[in-house]
Amino acid sequence: METLIVHPENKEQLAAIKAFMKALKINFEKKLEESPYNPEFVDMIKKAEKNPSYKTVDPNNLWESLQLK
Repeated sequence: METLIVHPENKEQLAAIKAFMKALKINFEKKLEESPYNPEFVDMIKKAEKNPSYKTVDPNNLWESLQLK
């Protein structure tokens, strides 16, 4: 048998697909999208953003955004 991967674009489509499959007694499983980033790395970035010395860099104005204020 084949396996189909469905990509609904909104909650309404998702609900309709689930209802359709339940009505036809088709087994399905739910799999949430995983982040491509390492969770430890994400935590490290979130902690750094809370630090008062955290600084963002504007790629359109690199040198000025790096100046100390």
